Amino acid sequence: MRPLTLLPALERHGKLALTAELRALLLAVSPASIDRLMSQVRLVARGGRRRRAGFSSAVRRSVPVRTFGDWNDPPPGFVEVDFVAHAGTTAAGSFVQTMVLTDIATGWTECVPVVVRNGGLVIEALAAARELFPFPLRGVDFDNDGAFMNDPVVDWCRAQGWEVTRSRAYRKNDQAWVEQKNGSIVRRLVGYGRFEGMAAAQALARLYAAARLHTNLFQPSFKLKEKKRIGARVIKRYHPPVPPMDRVLTHAQVADEDKARLRQLHARADPVALLGEIRAAQVELGERVDRRGTEPVPPQPIIVDLDRFAASLKTAWRHGERRSTHRRPYRRRKPAPKRPSILDEVQDQICAWLDGEPTISALEVLRRLTLTHPDRFSDRHLRTVQRAVKAWRGQQARRIITESAAVIVPRSDLADHALPGPMPDTGDHRAVAAMGF
Repeated sequence: MRPLTLLPALERHGKLALTAELRALLLAVSPASIDRLMSQVRLVARGGRRRRAGFSSAVRRSVPVRTFGDWNDPPPGFVEVDFVAHAGTTAAGSFVQTMVLTDIATGWTECVPVVVRNGGLVIEALAAARELFPFPLRGVDFDNDGAFMNDPVVDWCRAQGWEVTRSRAYRKNDQAWVEQKNGSIVRRLVGYGRFEGMAAAQALARLYAAARLHTNLFQPSFKLKEKKRIGARVIKRYHPPVPPMDRVLTHAQVADEDKARLRQLHARADPVALLGEIRAAQVELGERVDRRGTEPVPPQPIIVDLDRFAASLKTAWRHGERRSTHRRPYRRRKPAPKRPSILDEVQDQICAWLDGEPTISALEVLRRLTLTHPDRFSDRHLRTVQRAVKAWRGQQARRIITESAAVIVPRSDLADHALPGPMPDTGDHRAVAAMGF
């Protein structure tokens, strides 16, 4: 709280008496000086224990920071590296992640699926991605993720002769090149479903094997040429859109033998066949999302009928772009009807017990119900009774808070500031319905 807010209240209630000189000094002190003067007091308050630094702090300090404006048109081989999590709606447990590597000079992007977050697997993924690029890697730029900022990964990268840098914490624009590809390639192809296990990682590998050629050889992309700021206005200029392959072939610092291999790869690649393989892999991944937790997915991969797929492209534009990985689960639109509860006929009795003894447990309530109605209640109804007791206590707590607020702040003082409306019910709705509240 600011001194101008706290000091008048302390002085008004007689809790603090300051001279004019001391009060002026206190109002003029800076936050940094307060932290310095209070350091010993905070150390004692913590029981004499200083805050322990993180395990990877030393590694982070050894890796220099590189921002978006520090690249200065590097040669091909300097890549930004990031993880894209395929966790669905929850990050609990283990799930597949995609390591994305984007070259700064050419925009060439490689995606490698990783089964779990592990430093050893990060090294394996980096080694695999190194073989996929059409030119040798010269440097890697990580974020501050602990999967990258550890001794094994950093030491291995330096042993390969790569320059290792990192972005600033909580500054995603420092890795703008790879962050763009996270959305335009990975999320656009895979979506936001949850994938777990080796089978899902293999399906993702099949998708990326086709997508890397289709994207890098045939899909034009923009590349920023310059950016100028004139007052509040930012002016950006872009190079003409070309595929990443064209930037590799025209760059003077790429070896001629690497360019020759890339031309051979381009001559063998069929864009329609690659697109058909992408769609088949997306169908397989979509089935994994739909059937997760209900039935196993057949291990047989989906075979692409290239002639049928090529014929379907003539009319596919009429129906829009539909991807199996972007299916949305069915959600009920109409409200679920209220179902009768076993507690409907005894809710008055339960409320009477709780009003008389507010501290009794749900187990005691169930014991009394079992004694009075042995033919209807048993131990398997404990969870139902627990929800009902929790709903009753939540209602009582809200009532107490409302009454105490009215006592602390009289109504006469709130003529111009009315109290807010009733708090939303955050309890279990089934239990509230069962208790008749």
